[in-house]
Amino acid sequence: MPKSFSLPNTRASNDGPQIAVIIPCRDEAATIAKVVTDFRRALPEAAIYVCDNNSMDGSADLAKAAGAQVFAERLPGKGHVMRRMFSDVEADVYFMVDGDDTYDHRGARDLMRHLEANSLDMVIGARVAASDAAYRPGHRFGNVLLTRIVAFIFGNQVTDMLSGYRVFSRRFVKSFPALSTGFEIETELTIHALELRMPIDEVPLPYADRPEDSSSKLNTFRDGWRILRTILLLAKEEKPLAFFSTIFGILSLTATVLAWPLFVTFLETGLVPRFPTAILVTGIMVLAFLSLGCGIILDTVTRGRRELRRLQYLGIPRSRSNIDADPQTQQDAAPLVKSSG
Repeated sequence: MPKSFSLPNTRASNDGPQIAVIIPCRDEAATIAKVVTDFRRALPEAAIYVCDNNSMDGSADLAKAAGAQVFAERLPGKGHVMRRMFSDVEADVYFMVDGDDTYDHRGARDLMRHLEANSLDMVIGARVAASDAAYRPGHRFGNVLLTRIVAFIFGNQVTDMLSGYRVFSRRFVKSFPALSTGFEIETELTIHALELRMPIDEVPLPYADRPEDSSSKLNTFRDGWRILRTILLLAKEEKPLAFFSTIFGILSLTATVLAWPLFVTFLETGLVPRFPTAILVTGIMVLAFLSLGCGIILDTVTRGRRELRRLQYLGIPRSRSNIDADPQTQQDAAPLVKSSG
């Protein structure tokens, strides 16, 4: 039966923002306790949440012993973890950081200050590798390639789209649909911000090697393909006119190339000797214009959806303290985490 309970008040003594540090974790026994301890030291006023994703090495117990609030998400994948935690955790400022001890906890305060001082909705900790081993060439190349594809389609505002170290405003988190299941979540976070024209920025931070007894869960080719597929799907959903116009252009060009010899022959002889090719050209051109029509119609629908999402985003206060000025309401709005089981 679902149950909910109040967590200790995470407000700083100066009545500052409520801060939540969310750490997705799967088999990170070698590092998770250190990550929790480091972020408790860097942000003593924050609540630290570790969401265990079917770990088999005792990571959950180590995180709890280090002082984190530990919850379980049975569905495998980082996307499922972040959707669960974004839904259930209530705060003003949200950190997302991996549990592999590669991100610099000392930069957390700078990220948050940059977010608040400039009224931003997301700040990305752009990775500056301490060594070549910290950032494998395959991962580096994939990140650059995929980031440039996103920049070409959605706008050039980020240089490290796949960084797992970020800080968000409340209204970003509560307006984010979180449809991804795995490591594509960083791509979806970035595109969500770009499409709604949210104010975002990057702060360069050190990126360290994994410990020797810790292994990465990221597969360069498998997860790279999944991220690319996510980009294409989001391009279709968010930029339907451009997407289907591209298909229109490819089909139209193909039909023109196939039809040109028929056209020349017709001018010379007045005959169309290759009827199968003529029928194929006609079919391809019909498909081209159907694609263009779909793009025009879906673009109108997408604009309406984007307006609704923008209004929903604007309707969410940046801070929980702005939800209601009534003291009783403020007390009732204390941080909650809903836990099943």
